[in-house]
Parts: sequence; structure tokens; C-alpha cells
Amino acid sequence: MTNRSPFSQNVQSMHGSSTLKAAQAATDLREKGFDVIDLTVGEPDFDTPQFIKDYAWEGLQKGVTKYTPASGLKGFKEAISDYYAAEFDASFTPSEVAAACGGKQALFNAVATIVDPGDEVLIPKPYWVTFPEIVNFCGAKNVYIETEETDFVLTADQVRASITDKTKLLIINSPNNPTGRVVPGDEMRKIIDVCIEKGVYVLTDECYLLFVYPPADIFAAASLPAEYLEYVCVAGSFSKTYAMTGWRIGYTITNKAWTKQMIKLQSHSATHPTSFVQYACARALENRERSMKAVDEMLSEYKKRRDWLIPALKEIDGLKVSMPEGAFYAFIDVRSFLGERYATSADFSNKLLTESHVVTTDGEGFGADGFLRLSYATSIENLQSAVDKLVSFINGS
Repeated sequence: MTNRSPFSQNVQSMHGSSTLKAAQAATDLREKGFDVIDLTVGEPDFDTPQFIKDYAWEGLQKGVTKYTPASGLKGFKEAISDYYAAEFDASFTPSEVAAACGGKQALFNAVATIVDPGDEVLIPKPYWVTFPEIVNFCGAKNVYIETEETDFVLTADQVRASITDKTKLLIINSPNNPTGRVVPGDEMRKIIDVCIEKGVYVLTDECYLLFVYPPADIFAAASLPAEYLEYVCVAGSFSKTYAMTGWRIGYTITNKAWTKQMIKLQSHSATHPTSFVQYACARALENRERSMKAVDEMLSEYKKRRDWLIPALKEIDGLKVSMPEGAFYAFIDVRSFLGERYATSADFSNKLLTESHVVTTDGEGFGADGFLRLSYATSIENLQSAVDKLVSFINGS
């Protein structure tokens, strides 16, 4: 007999998603009969627009129910290429697009096909919980870039200072989850320029691409000159901006060689996203005016919530929070409350859950102990009640 574990070291080195654990905690309390305010949810509280549902039904009626190429339907890839050309003046071709089962698989495909064990991958802190776990699985090394001194906005200087001769990839997410901060377009280009100069690849997670509040600018990396795609891979998703989280549909945009490797990998895993979902997304992108109207309506509501929530949080003595320019998260600094009453932000979050029934996501999973992520993908009424409960909790009443 041996004491050797039967399970893969690659998987054992990974941690479960802290965001999903927090959401499960909310579900568990509800099942026990408690009235819970859930601020963990990383998905829109809006339903998928009806016209997109109708397109999916149209696809079903037309018999779009069979296997598609591993890279995705021709119409899906053409629709993405045409959409980016119209919205962002991008000039890539459909052969540089690959469909994926959500943005998460797009990210996994990109990392798994570009890094080897021993490579270093740069990840700015705070980060989305899945980034380092993908890197761990691939046997590469996470190298974190601290961004608190720049108020959680990554700079080209920070990237340059972090690159070594082992650096293979930078993963960047703007608008950012968990902070909601947006890297300005001119700084993003400088960051990418630094990476290309040093021979470092860039994976940019743009799942919140369209959820940017004016006057901040939307920056789509695919809009850079075509030669940038030799080093840049865009991971896109319909989940957030089109309220399609459960549909599991995303894509990558990069050079043909990298795309070919991702298609090869996917051909042995998920094969391709659901056929009629690809059809629905293609039709939605073709109907650009209607799609953008739906996105703008959601964005307008998120802005109202943000504009109420952030000032309300700033009025709480001892709590700090920056104004998010995108996505739908507030990342609050609770370090001033840690000490005798709360040992860590996880302790703070757990007691807020058990005593006040407000569910938040601890910052430790994002690489930022001492912070909590609050999602405002919920109603104003829920946010108001949550803030009232948070104030009472802090005051011990």
C-alpha cells in the first residue's frame, strides 16, 4: 500500500472558488428560513433580453442543434468580427476568433496553450479568484503586482518593474473584478507596449467590456493595430453585459497560430459551446442597435445603484472605498475594524453573515485580506437595507 493520493496534483493545488462558496452560504441561510441580503452575486439581476431568447428559439426551429466546428459556427465568428469592426474600428478576421463555453473557458484555453511549467505569469492584485488557479493548474508560477498604491489601477511602470526573464504572460482584467476600477485606454496601450517590448504575452479579460460608466472610456484591446494580436489575446463573454450567465458562451480573439492551439485543446474538452446559443448570440450582434439598447438600459440602472451605494458607504466612519468606473462591484476596506472584535476580513464577513444576514465576499480570495467585495447587481431597496444592517453591525447594535 502507498500513501500517495489518488488525485491529480494539478487539481489538488487549486482552491475552490471563494465567490461560489459565498453564494452557497447565502443559499444555505435562505433554506433555513432566514431573510438574506445577498451581495455576493457576480451576475446581472436582469433576465436575458427577450429578443435573444427568441433568437435561440429561432435557431432551434431551424435545426441548429448539431455539432459545430470546435472553433464555433462561421456565423458566430463573423458576427463578432463585424461587431468589433463597427463598434471599435477593429480589423481582425473571423479566423482569429474561437468560440468558448463562457469567458472562464476562454481564459483557461488561452493560459493552457501559452504557458509551460516554470513560466512566470503576472497577475495584478486584487485579482479575480480564477486567474491564479488556472496558472497553478498549468504548473506555472503566479507573480503578483501590488496596485494598492495606485488605488487599484495597474500602470505600465508597475508591469515593467515586475517582468523577469521568466515572465511569459500578463493577465489583466479591466473593468476589474473585484474593484470595479478601469485602466484608462492610454495606460492599457502603454502596458501592452511594455509587454510586447519584453516579449511577454497579454491575456485581457474583457467580460465587463461594455459596463463602463461615463466619463471613463471603453477600451477594447482588439481595436489596437493588427500586429498587436501577435502577443495579445482577448477573452470575451456574453455573460455579464448581455445577462447570459447561464448560457455559457464566450470567445477569444488573437492571432491565427494561438487560436489554432486553443481550438485543438477545446476539441478534446468541451468541443464547442451549444450550437443554438451561438446562433442566438450571432443574431443579437447582427441586431446591434437593439443589443446596445439592452446593454445601455442595464448600465443605466447599475449607475444609479453605484451612485447611491458608494456615497452611502463613504459616510460610514472607518470604512474606505474607491469609486468604481465599471462592472458592478464595490471593494470596501474594513481594515480599520480589524483587531479585538474581528481578527480578519473573513471573520468580519462571517459575523456579518451570521449576525445580520448580509452576505459578502471576503477579499482574501481576491488576494486582498482586509477588504470585502459587495455586488450591487441587486435592487436599490436591498442595497439600502444592507447598508443599514452594516452600520448597525459595525456599531454593535
